[in-house]
Amino acid sequence: MEMQMPEGAALYVVATPIGNLGDLSPRALEVLRAVDLIAAEDTRVTMKLCSHFDIHTPLVSNHQHNEENSGPRIAARMQAEGLKAALVTDAGTPAISDPGTYLVRACAERGIPVYAVAGPTAMGAAVSVSGFDFHDFTFYGFLPRDKGALEEKLRRMPCASEGAVVHESPFRVKDLMAAVLRVLPEAGVSLSCDLTKLHELTVRGSPAEVLAALEENDKSEKGEYCLVLDLRSCKTEDETPKTEASLEGQLLEMCFQGLDLREARESLIQKGYRKNAVYASAVAVKKFLEAQDNG
Repeated sequence: MEMQMPEGAALYVVATPIGNLGDLSPRALEVLRAVDLIAAEDTRVTMKLCSHFDIHTPLVSNHQHNEENSGPRIAARMQAEGLKAALVTDAGTPAISDPGTYLVRACAERGIPVYAVAGPTAMGAAVSVSGFDFHDFTFYGFLPRDKGALEEKLRRMPCASEGAVVHESPFRVKDLMAAVLRVLPEAGVSLSCDLTKLHELTVRGSPAEVLAALEENDKSEKGEYCLVLDLRSCKTEDETPKTEASLEGQLLEMCFQGLDLREARESLIQKGYRKNAVYASAVAVKKFLEAQDNG
């Protein structure tokens, strides 16, 4: 029986398998077959999915490098022609560390209904197999590549929630775990790779134990990783000694480590410094940096 859809334009945000094709839901399959077009992160990847499930819906490109323009353009076309579209990424749920936000926003701004077609997400899968029973966690997506900015981000995590979830590529996962060992040695770690695939692997333990397991695995640079951290045993920023450096000095130091001035400013406010004093110091630092650039 043909799927019943509302009249007029509509967008369906469709979660697709993160590995095992059997995880595509019956509703997702119905939607992908019933819509007028599919906005895909990589049309080549989505074409393989469509071929496997005998889906013949036309595809349009909506990836990280063009979505700022393609999102509004697709939404305008949907509105003008009364089209129904599905938004997909290469794997998992769109607009969560993946493209899709611009199209969702453009449709919402035009009054086009946006519907969630729930399904696989690496974040949820990794937390579910971690074994951690924290009551709240923060999802960070991919962390900064710069060493100083990365360590500062990790250092602030225990202040935010009991747990943290991070995505990482196989080529940087050892560097990430080494940083976790330096900054959060007391954290509990659950590191998952190739979730839902044939060689799915989850390593649990201390940062030192998980890093050692990566070093011993000659296939560690294959597959995508999702890291779950239990932060309940970690010291928070408030428990660490306050530096004697001036606010301006602390702001400059964090900027040199890779943070932008806004991030450095917010970091000091989170540590308990008075907001007005931090803002005044940030203005002074901004003027100093601009003078250096002009000089």
